Amino acid sequence: MKKLDWYILKKFLGTFFFAIVLFTIIAIVIDLSEKTDNFVKSGLTFMQIVTGYYYGFIPYIIALLFPLFVYISVIFFTSKMANNTEIIPILASGTSYNRWLRPYFIGGGFLGLILWASNQYVIPKANLIRSSFEARYVDRDNSYEQLTANTNTNIYFKVDSFTYAGIMNYDTSYKHGGTFFMHHIEHNKLTVNTRAESIEWDTAIHKWRMTSVITRTMHPLNETVKMEQQQIAAFSFKPQDLGKDKFTKDKLTTKELKRFIKMQEERGSEGINDLKVELQRRNATPVTVFLLTIIGAIVAGRKVRGGSGAHLAYGFMTAAAFIITDRFSTIFSTKGNLPPVIAAWIPNAIFVFVALYLHKKAPK
Repeated sequence: MKKLDWYILKKFLGTFFFAIVLFTIIAIVIDLSEKTDNFVKSGLTFMQIVTGYYYGFIPYIIALLFPLFVYISVIFFTSKMANNTEIIPILASGTSYNRWLRPYFIGGGFLGLILWASNQYVIPKANLIRSSFEARYVDRDNSYEQLTANTNTNIYFKVDSFTYAGIMNYDTSYKHGGTFFMHHIEHNKLTVNTRAESIEWDTAIHKWRMTSVITRTMHPLNETVKMEQQQIAAFSFKPQDLGKDKFTKDKLTTKELKRFIKMQEERGSEGINDLKVELQRRNATPVTVFLLTIIGAIVAGRKVRGGSGAHLAYGFMTAAAFIITDRFSTIFSTKGNLPPVIAAWIPNAIFVFVALYLHKKAPK
């Protein structure tokens, strides 16, 4: 790391963190003005609102626009350097173009790593805090969760490759169901049949509690019947796996999301491409941050007549093109047959070629 690297990195990170903090404050003020009535009606104290909502809202809003603000920050400070005729002397001194881009590689990689680590655990937990608060106090009457939370439904699902289960009148709010059955089938023959009058999730021990349980085990020539008034079972499925929440993918950590996808596949569920796209996007977005950093440096590193305004306009057009590409690929995957891996990585693949083309055409 030379003085040139530290000089550019300080400008890069300083501009980015200043911009993201400033925008976060503006977003909080706007959000507060929109939800003031809801906060007053909730009867919560200031600290309860901060810990119960804004602890989730702030990471959510930062992650939402993280790549865009990295891109804008790079364009802004690099364009200013170009207009102040700082880049030309650097290149004229014998420094190669790729050597000049080194601090951008380091800064983009560092910020991309931060976003990647946050996507795995921090952002999902923040989304859980934010969405739970909004469902309870903001969208109390029309949120998707509230419309479905107290609806008694009959649920049938596949537990694993050989086991099928069903719960009658399952209430997702109280995590309680009526008649429960589970069939274990091997070689097209029923081997174990379990039935219970009711099933309920015990929050204290994090296991299922069943009442009036009858377990029939089939043998070649006879069967064994076991009757229990109450039974505690550690099934592979949990209450969140049975709920109908279209925002589940945003609230699960990467480890939980992988387990949830595997379970849905074992059940034979349809329409799980949106879950797989979300899983892949958590790895693809940090790469996007790196690519946008390099593209921003190449675009803004050339002194033009329009100055920073022209660079920012070009930057917004590029960002818009990226967002449109990302949305189209996602729709083709969730509504069509495009593989989720391809859908999540198509924008990055396209912009790799954009970065290479701009690098080739850049004056060196």
